[in-house]
Amino acid sequence: MSILMHACTLVVKILMLPLQLAELLGVYRFYKRMFPALMYKISLSYNSKMNEKKRELFRDLMRFSPRDGPLRLLEVGCGSGANFQHYPSGCKITCTDPNPHFKDYLQKSMDKNDHLVYENFVVAPGEDLRVVEDNSMDVVVCTLVLCSVKNTPKVIQEAIRVLRPGGAFFFLEHVEADSSTWIYFFQHVFQPFIYYVGHGCETTRATWKHLEAAGFSDLHLLHFQAPVFPLIRPHIVGYGVK
Repeated sequence: MSILMHACTLVVKILMLPLQLAELLGVYRFYKRMFPALMYKISLSYNSKMNEKKRELFRDLMRFSPRDGPLRLLEVGCGSGANFQHYPSGCKITCTDPNPHFKDYLQKSMDKNDHLVYENFVVAPGEDLRVVEDNSMDVVVCTLVLCSVKNTPKVIQEAIRVLRPGGAFFFLEHVEADSSTWIYFFQHVFQPFIYYVGHGCETTRATWKHLEAAGFSDLHLLHFQAPVFPLIRPHIVGYGVK
């Protein structure tokens, strides 16, 4: 299967040459403006299918709320605010995303979820959250983000830096499938195409390995098959405690 996979991947890479050229010439950056509209529509479908799993995950948020005030939550790669409906009332939210064009869609989610207190929206990559102070957050949330960041360990370490001792990093991510499956085969074959359509998304990341190596004092991590498009069906969900 390996020889066939590499041959098929090479064919897809060749077909993607025009998009690679567009990226080199700077033309591809216009897609950055269109991408939030696409993701907003996709997130509606994804949320519908994953509603129960998200409710189950975020049910544990209040465990990390301080005794003397509201829960302080940082969402990395917030996109259009697809998680807001699951956050507890009165929670203070700081949002970051490297794409400033999400702001209009983010505002829609803010208006719809007025049970939350919105502190700030910062245009910044997850690898560089210098605008957020050390030990200042009770919870950091990252969903469907680690598939497209440039440096996964750095994003996780930034999350750990801004968390107070005993705070938690919550995650929900699609990951690479088991190497014995056809999903793994097609993930690798179509990865060059998905990279451009998904604005840097990679379906071939073993993200759980970075989480296991991050040094959390306690890590709750579950692998499961999500009821979504086959290439992103393998998922991990859970949280790590600083």
